[in-house]
Amino acid sequence: MSQFQSLGVNESIVKALNEQNIHQPTEIQKIVIPQLLDEKSDIVAQAQTGTGKTIAFAVPILQRINTSDKRIQALILCPTRELCQQLGKHFFKLTKFTDKIFIETVYGGEAIGKQISRLKRPTQIVIATPGRLRELLELKAIDLSGIHQFVLDEADEILAMGFRKDVDKILSKTNDFRKIWLFSATMPNSLQSMIDEYMPKNAPKVRAQRNADVINPKIEHQYLICDKSEKNAMLKAFLSSMGAARGIVFVRTKGDAQLVHDFLQKNEFKTDVIHGDLNQSEREKALRAFVNKRAQILVSTDMAARGLDIDNLAYVVHYNLPDQPDFYTHRSGRTARAGKRGLSLAFVTPPDMKKFRFLKEKLVLDFVQIR
Repeated sequence: MSQFQSLGVNESIVKALNEQNIHQPTEIQKIVIPQLLDEKSDIVAQAQTGTGKTIAFAVPILQRINTSDKRIQALILCPTRELCQQLGKHFFKLTKFTDKIFIETVYGGEAIGKQISRLKRPTQIVIATPGRLRELLELKAIDLSGIHQFVLDEADEILAMGFRKDVDKILSKTNDFRKIWLFSATMPNSLQSMIDEYMPKNAPKVRAQRNADVINPKIEHQYLICDKSEKNAMLKAFLSSMGAARGIVFVRTKGDAQLVHDFLQKNEFKTDVIHGDLNQSEREKALRAFVNKRAQILVSTDMAARGLDIDNLAYVVHYNLPDQPDFYTHRSGRTARAGKRGLSLAFVTPPDMKKFRFLKEKLVLDFVQIR
């Protein structure tokens, strides 16, 4: 018997996991999967990107679906279009050997009419962003009254992006017997307030410890100290040393993203950029160029740190240090995927040293100084 089967995962899903080279459950999966399969309860799970939390809630959802009932039975809410699309792909892969399960993703940036048409077909699982789902509810184009499981994925980000009113509206359209499965990297006060309002006090609370499942041991963490005026020259030298390898350069602001992108283009690097001032079609075009390898380097704000799953990225560069240690984990987790090695390089200016020391202590990482 496989380790996943010992958790209660059925053979068809185990087969799909094995095909993806996933053979051993992570800590959060070991804790959460048996609870969600065996107990009809709400749950609050604190887990970072990279812990395997998607499988932790996807497996119980799929096994709980009544395939003879074509109504919506489960809803997964996530903060961004990119994460919504990524979750859809994960769910689809897990259903390869199961009975037919109907899954739809709905998000902003795509014609709402097309999504309404698709929702008229049998639909058992919906993966959605809050804004678009609220629009569909206002148009009476979707019925959530029969859902059994309601997942809030990256719940802290959902609230940080200003979707609390949307979540309230969505929850008001669900029934009293639905269960809330909440997954979040952090537990800010605003999220705790929502938990207190919508979830029972005795709801199980679990947390995946920060270990090898969170900080990928195949990532080498480096940093260099430089003045702000030296950053572009240092970036150019590093990227030149990486040859044809592909990676992401993370910056803090939309303005920095555009400036770094323009600098790299002037120096003949094949690069593209995504940030909040771009419309959805422009962001999609940039991501397609990167995924299809027409662009070698992607310059991005933190909007791309979650939900972006691209193979064979050799490195990430932190042109600006992230505002929170968790963001460093999310960013770095874009490299060293599928068992490969990767590099995470942080640019640290003298005013950044206090923040950098806090980041090192919080994440318990060994950084190698290269300058």
